[in-house]
Amino acid sequence: MDEDTRYEAVRSRDGRFDGEFFFAVETTGIYCRPSCPAVTPKQRNVRYYATAAAAQGAGFRACRRCRPDAVPGSAAWNVRADVVGRAMRLIGDGVIDREGVGGLAARLGYSARQVQRQLTAEVGAGPVALARAQRAHTARVLLQTTGLPVTEIAFAAGFASVRQFNDTIREVYAATPSELRAAAPRTRHRRAATPTAGIPLRLAHRGPYQAGPVFDLLSREAVPGVEEVSGRPGARTYRRTLRLPHGTGIVAVDERPGGPRTASCAHPGGWLEARLHLTDPRDLTTAVQRLRRLFDLDADPYAVDERLGADPRLAPLVAARPGLRSPGSADPDETALRALTGPEAAGELVRRHGKALDAPCDTLTHLFPEPAALAGAEPGGTLGALAAALADGAVRLDPGADRDEAHRALLAVPGLDAATAAAVRTRALGDPDVAPPGVPVPDHWRPWRSYALLHLRVADDLETP
Repeated sequence: MDEDTRYEAVRSRDGRFDGEFFFAVETTGIYCRPSCPAVTPKQRNVRYYATAAAAQGAGFRACRRCRPDAVPGSAAWNVRADVVGRAMRLIGDGVIDREGVGGLAARLGYSARQVQRQLTAEVGAGPVALARAQRAHTARVLLQTTGLPVTEIAFAAGFASVRQFNDTIREVYAATPSELRAAAPRTRHRRAATPTAGIPLRLAHRGPYQAGPVFDLLSREAVPGVEEVSGRPGARTYRRTLRLPHGTGIVAVDERPGGPRTASCAHPGGWLEARLHLTDPRDLTTAVQRLRRLFDLDADPYAVDERLGADPRLAPLVAARPGLRSPGSADPDETALRALTGPEAAGELVRRHGKALDAPCDTLTHLFPEPAALAGAEPGGTLGALAAALADGAVRLDPGADRDEAHRALLAVPGLDAATAAAVRTRALGDPDVAPPGVPVPDHWRPWRSYALLHLRVADDLETP
C-alpha cells in the first residue's frame, strides 16, 4: 500500500486495515488504528507505521479513544513463513520475556544482530521494542479488568522492575498506571475480576466471524478431562486446560460473538468473550496468543473471501459463511499427538498419563500428557516415536518453527503418514495453505487452500481419497 491508499483507509475509517498498519499525527503526538473515529487529520501531518512498537519508538503515544493496542494482529504474520513472520509469532508467544533476544535468535537459527536488522527493516522496530509494546498492552488489560495490585501487574506483564513499568505506561499512554485504571469504565465484569474469579477478556477479530463451525469442530474433537463444550448451539461455551510456561490455566470462550452483528468498514469486526484463570499472571500474554491461534482471530477474512469467492464452486459457500475461520492450536505438541491418535484414544492417554490439576474445575481435571511423559510411558509404535521426536526437538512445532522443515521431520517419524502430517501442518503450525495428499485442490485457491477445504468440509462437499 502506498501512502495515498493508506490515507484513504484512514479518511474512510476502514476497519479492515486495523492491525495491518497504524498512523500517527505529528501535530498531536498520538498514533491510532485506521478506523479511529476522531477527526481525520490532514494528510501532510500523518505518518504510517507497520507496528504499534514502531510508532511508540518514534515518540508517539497511544490514542485513548480507539485503543490501537487492542486491534487484531496483522494477518501477515500467520501467513508468512519467512524469518520475520516466524519472529513475530514467537514474540507474540512471549519468548523475549522468557528467553531474551538470544533465545529468539537461537530458535530462528540466526544471530541476534541479523534478527534485529531484519525486524527493524521490515516492521520498524526490533525485538525488544516489539516485546515492550506487548507488555504495555498486557499491563493495560490487567489494570483495567482486574483488581490485582499494581506491583503484581508490573511483573505479571513481563517488566523487569516497577520503575520500568511506570515509565513505559507513562510514555505509551500519557498516564500513570493509577490514572489508567481509574479511567476504565466500572462495569460489572471489572468489579467481579479478581485473581480467583479470573481475567475477563475481549478477543478481537476483524470482519465477520463464523463461530458455529469452529465450535462444532471443537465439540467433535473435545477430549474429556482436558476440554468441554457446553450449552446449546449459538450460545455454547468452550472450556479447556492450558499448560503454560509459568503454570497452568483454564480458559472459557463464548460462542456468541460480541460487537456488531454485521461487519462493514464502519463496524469492521467484533470479539469473542473469554475468561482466563491462571495460576501465574505472567502467563497472560502467552495464553491470549494461544487462544488467538486456536480460534484464528488474526485472519483477514476479506482477503480469504475475495480469493475463494471468485471460484464458481466455492462462491456460494463463501456467500453462505463469510468469515469462516481455520482453527489452529492452543498446544501444538498436543495437537500433533491427537491428530495421530484421534479423540477417543487421546482421552485414554489423558486418563492414564495426564497430569492432574491441583485445583480441578468441574469436568476439567487434567493437562494433556507432555511428549516426554508419553515417550517414556508409550515407547513403542508411531505414538512413541512421535512423542520422542517432539520431546527431543527432532520435530519442532512452536510458533517460530519453519513449516517446511517441520513437515519433513514429521514425515521422517516411522509410521506417520502424509495425511496426518498435513493435518498437523494445518492445525499445529497454522498454515493457511495446506493441500492434503489425494485431495483435488486447484492452485488458484492459493494461498488459502486450508480455508477452501474447510468450506467444503462444512458443506459436506469434500471429495476424499
